[in-house]
Amino acid sequence: MAAGSAIQIPTRLPLLLTHESVLLPGSTMRTSVDSPRNMQLVRSRLLKGTSLRSTIIGVIPNTSDPTSDCDDLPNLHRIGTAALAVQVVGSNWPKPHYTLLVTGLCRFQILQLLKEKPYPVAEVQQLDRLEQFTNGHKSEEELGELSEQFYKYAVQLVEMLDMSVPAVAKLRRLLDNLPREALPDILTSIIRTTNQEKLQILDAVRLEERFKMTIPLLVRQIEGLKLLQKTRKSKQDDDKRVVAIRPNRRITHGSITEDEEEEEDHDDVVMLEKKIRTSSMSEQALKVCLKEIKRLKKMPQSMPEYALTRNYLELMVELPWNKSTKDRLEIRAARIVLDNDHYAMEKLKKRVLEYLAVRQLKNNLKGPILCFVGPPGVGKTSVGRSIAKTLGREFHRIALGGVCDQSDIRGHRRTYVGSMPGRIINGLKTVGVNNPVFLLDEVDKLAKSLQGDPAAALLEVLDPEQNHSFTDHYLNVAFDLSQVLFIATANTTATIPPALLDRMEVIQVPGYTQEEKIEIAHRHLIPKQLELHGLTPQQIQIPQVTTLGIITRYTREAGVRALDRKLGAICRAVAVKVAEGQHKEAKPDRAEVGEGEDCKEHITEDAKPESISDTADLSLPPEMPILIDFHALKDILGPPMYDMEVSERLSQPGVAVGLAWTPLGGEIMFVEASRMDGEGQLTLTGQLGDVMKESAHLAISWLRSNAKRYQLTNASGSFDLLDNTDIHLHFPAGAVTKDGPSAGVTIVTCLASLFSGRLVCSDVAMTGEITLRGLVLPVSIIGEK
Repeated sequence: MAAGSAIQIPTRLPLLLTHESVLLPGSTMRTSVDSPRNMQLVRSRLLKGTSLRSTIIGVIPNTSDPTSDCDDLPNLHRIGTAALAVQVVGSNWPKPHYTLLVTGLCRFQILQLLKEKPYPVAEVQQLDRLEQFTNGHKSEEELGELSEQFYKYAVQLVEMLDMSVPAVAKLRRLLDNLPREALPDILTSIIRTTNQEKLQILDAVRLEERFKMTIPLLVRQIEGLKLLQKTRKSKQDDDKRVVAIRPNRRITHGSITEDEEEEEDHDDVVMLEKKIRTSSMSEQALKVCLKEIKRLKKMPQSMPEYALTRNYLELMVELPWNKSTKDRLEIRAARIVLDNDHYAMEKLKKRVLEYLAVRQLKNNLKGPILCFVGPPGVGKTSVGRSIAKTLGREFHRIALGGVCDQSDIRGHRRTYVGSMPGRIINGLKTVGVNNPVFLLDEVDKLAKSLQGDPAAALLEVLDPEQNHSFTDHYLNVAFDLSQVLFIATANTTATIPPALLDRMEVIQVPGYTQEEKIEIAHRHLIPKQLELHGLTPQQIQIPQVTTLGIITRYTREAGVRALDRKLGAICRAVAVKVAEGQHKEAKPDRAEVGEGEDCKEHITEDAKPESISDTADLSLPPEMPILIDFHALKDILGPPMYDMEVSERLSQPGVAVGLAWTPLGGEIMFVEASRMDGEGQLTLTGQLGDVMKESAHLAISWLRSNAKRYQLTNASGSFDLLDNTDIHLHFPAGAVTKDGPSAGVTIVTCLASLFSGRLVCSDVAMTGEITLRGLVLPVSIIGEK
């Protein structure tokens, strides 16, 4: 557009109604369009127009477009700005809308509203004439003094800013190149002003009036900058900020809130630097932190990296680089604590006491890497907490079941959005010391994924030769883990990678025997359940024979979790009886108290001790203590889930009992054999593995070779056991896969019983692998079985 030609706009303009902002001539504004009439204007006029004339619209300020087409238009503001639509961007999220970039051309006045739908169109009159801008003689005579005063303040304002900023240098050039009569509108849109002040400038049609209204705004901005520079004298010169041209900062004569916030933040950064210098972190970590704190001082708060860097530095300060707890090394006291917390588990207790003894002799002993392997419910996790209590250390548990991302162990690199340290570093931050007891729970249930293998990431953590310089991706500096006592738990070692298993000291935790379960129940489980349910030993008695009945008839597990739940069910049933008895005791009237007491004494003397199942007289409270017997067990827990049917199933020849091991504990396994006329075939059923099938063939071969020695004959009396005879071996529970060599001696006994006609002892169970010479090889994990 040439400087010497007048701006000519159409006499009819479509109107864009805005409410939140004011567009002045010579300025640019970005506005969002989502109301019906404004959306129709964009679609019908701007997007479908093919000429430059179709991109000129009228922007009406201080007027909101109704949310519905059916609503009438509000009163339109009298003065508007003719604008050129430079850019139109559409989007459907979160709802359909357009974003317009418009540039103001000149003022206009609405003469008449021609139509309202689908979008408003009005007949307008142009108010700003370019001829008045180019008439220099008129400006010098009438507006020379105001123009010079305005120009002086404008130059003063710009020169107070940092001229190295490109936007400031461009504004300084515009002051010299643009006509002075156009500067009031442009500077009003740049400096910090309210929409009401901009609306007053827009309504000022006369040029003299615009100069008079804009000069106080410039003076106010200059005074605010002077106050801001006065408070920043203590800062470095390169900390200047372009305040005047940023609309998101408000500076007034009464208060400078943004500056106060920056001062507080500066004080926080200074305190953070002081903490870094006084911390006991390593030399490498200190060097990295000082470098980051220098970057933080030069970084604007609005940058996303500012918060990331600050969080990183705060984490580095909070980590326990040299802070540790003092171990309690009294072996006798440690043995008492372990015995009070857990019954049995002699291997674990022995290993802890050995560690304490060596720590007494050597202070800088590295923490061992232990791995407790055993079935669920035997106390692997609780014994880790007990070890921390014995040593006087902090305890932290990390659940690894289902973890499939190596970043959970090593952390994320700080280049990612939302990065955070791994669980090891987070755990150290939580406990606040560098020698805690870390329990890595369910290490055998780690999984692989596209994000890496966490088991491979644990190789560095659980290697005593490497974890003194463990490097988390988030920290990116080495951290010493050699003083941490790592304890891993697992149900089986089959799913642990060999390289990881090689780094740990595996300690087998066997399942509990019946005698051990009875002791654990009366030492720990029953007192715990009584406390949880508000009962006392004077209200309930559970004899050991009843506990044995619960163990044998209602639970079949290696641990004691199911036993604990059954005891809880018993306590709840007793709590109901006790609560009903207290209610019925409090029910009689005061006049009947004496008679009721006599009746109660008579019942106490004459009646026999009753169990919870005796409900002869529901009007009387139960006798205390309530004795739990087998009848009460049946009423509370229902019929027995597991019957002791071994003697019944061994009532005929050809049946033997073997022992089997599962990850959940030991099981007994029946082996049944039968013979019939046939062609000498051996049939095996019960979903057996290849090793078990070979054991069966091995057993029949040994029996055939020693038939005369043990007087074993078939149905026809021949020592050739397979002569006209078929043998069928079956292992019940056919839906369960079975395999392993230890069933060999059980199969031999079962077949020997079949061919000799003699019964197998009902109280004997067998396990062991046999050879072709009849030897029984040594077996392991008898306790687990």
